[in-house]
Amino acid sequence: MRIALVALALVCILSPARAQTADLKPTDVKPTDEKALKTYNRAVQLMSEHMQAAALGEFKKADKQDGGHCYACQKQMIRLGSEFDDWKAVDLAAQEMIADAKGDRATALAHYEYGVILVREATQKHKEELHNRAHDEFTKALAAFSGFPDALFQDGKVLAQLHQDDAAKARFEEFAKLEKPDDPNHQRALRYISNPELARARMAPAFAVTTLDGQHISMDDLQGKVVLLDFWATWCGPCREALPHLRNIAKKFDGQPLVVLSVSLDANEAQWKKFIAENGMTWAQYRDGGFTSPISKLFGVTAIPHTFTIDAEGVLQDEHIGDAAIEGKLKKLLAQAREFQPPAQPAETAAAK
Repeated sequence: MRIALVALALVCILSPARAQTADLKPTDVKPTDEKALKTYNRAVQLMSEHMQAAALGEFKKADKQDGGHCYACQKQMIRLGSEFDDWKAVDLAAQEMIADAKGDRATALAHYEYGVILVREATQKHKEELHNRAHDEFTKALAAFSGFPDALFQDGKVLAQLHQDDAAKARFEEFAKLEKPDDPNHQRALRYISNPELARARMAPAFAVTTLDGQHISMDDLQGKVVLLDFWATWCGPCREALPHLRNIAKKFDGQPLVVLSVSLDANEAQWKKFIAENGMTWAQYRDGGFTSPISKLFGVTAIPHTFTIDAEGVLQDEHIGDAAIEGKLKKLLAQAREFQPPAQPAETAAAK
């Protein structure tokens, strides 16, 4: 379980990198050296054979043969190096990408990505020095391209980790000015401004969806409520077996500060709707469409059924792959959620009467 939570934490770190960075990214550049290209193709072949560790060695070799200029190799060195804890390879690739960056925007992205890498390493190794280095990289990214919302957001989180709360709030305020109010991370930034302690917590990724019945659900609009997030699909046998348990939870805790949201990985919308109607799934339903779809990727879902339990402040408390007895955990979180509820203001009380 601890490994799974760490994996999700890394996903959360990366999650704010969205459309703003799309136009900054160069295309994958393969090696120009003939020998390096041959080694690169061998690495790609090893990847197709699911021999990632061996592929990492070949990507490193191809990059070296290409004089440290193989962008496609460097991207794989970062991805696979992070997976296999080869931080030396990751660090080298990131620095080479910075050295090869052309123009302010590409330079900003290279520094930003290096900063994200350092945060990932800091999360795993629990070293403050790595957070300081990450702050330096985000600062360089913003110096190259000041209108870079993701760099502002990530730097705010790093500064919060370093307990520089005033500086962190300033970053989140800058981010909020650049983002639209309906953006999930805009809401998250406002919460961090009012409570920097949350920026140090293992927050569930910010997201917003419109459910099957037309209800708009945003993660940060649900503060004060416990959230049970359930990833499933109609074609998944274990999901169908777990359905009675989930239905019982929705019924048992009805009327309490709990939101159950089922996120389907079904590609067939008609089949999904039919299954929901036939099986009395009356709680919130959303269809994401597959393992590579936005919400599934955001939470790092690679197997189903997969549930996430999130407390009243949006902090991830637990996750399970497969059916699991979670009523006890929910009862504790609901008790805390009831304490979290703010007292009604006089105007609200009068209106209620």
